[in-house]
Amino acid sequence: MLFFQDNLTVERFPSRETMGRKAAADVAARIHSLLKQQDQVNLIFAAAPSQNEFLAALASDSTIEWNRINAFHMDEYVGLPDDAPQRFSRFLQDRLFDKVPIQKVFYMTPPEEGEDPSRECQRYTDLLKQYPTDIVCLGIGENGHIAFNDPHVARFDDPQWVKIVDLDARCRLQQVHDGCFPVLEAVPTHALTLTIPALTAAKSLYCIVPARTKAQAVKRTLQGPISTECPASILRRHPSARLYLDADSATLL
Repeated sequence: MLFFQDNLTVERFPSRETMGRKAAADVAARIHSLLKQQDQVNLIFAAAPSQNEFLAALASDSTIEWNRINAFHMDEYVGLPDDAPQRFSRFLQDRLFDKVPIQKVFYMTPPEEGEDPSRECQRYTDLLKQYPTDIVCLGIGENGHIAFNDPHVARFDDPQWVKIVDLDARCRLQQVHDGCFPVLEAVPTHALTLTIPALTAAKSLYCIVPARTKAQAVKRTLQGPISTECPASILRRHPSARLYLDADSATLL
């Protein structure tokens, strides 16, 4: 089922698997189209279990010219060891970057204790502007966040493209619900994140949101006011954004 909310195209699917495959097919089609017009394509990826089916389908698509693609990730925890399995860079390596012959991957480097965090924020901002984003593949958090732009730190007019934020309790609890951490106390309290202007500067946004735990956030995204109280609501203003839902995440619509 396909419908529209303001500028946002929304598709509902009977399962996570069909949702993920369709989102991957649409992203692949957009990549093919762009590569007819330009030498390379720049993508930003979310790292979360909600993206598993999508990433698996994308990684298995042998028609994509990965050697002409550069990739970024949209957030990273501060304070985790480099080899921690919860690192978002590790998540994307395991599910996509190590599975395809991608041209370049640009990783965030969280500051060590005592280091100036602004240096990494500026370095990653400079890379994003050097490689202007064509496609963002994202999700929506239980509190309506996109990347780690939780409601209390989200700004639609943020002057920064990358910043360090403190994570709200609901955002951190979602990491426990997702099985990434055993208890709330183990979840880091801060993270690096791309801001909303950095994400929405992309030519196209593809937002993949399965699971009943996201149903309330989806309802607020589509039916509530466009406000930083639900940061994902900004998707309704983007000229080329698509939202993919499964039966569970669409239950309140």
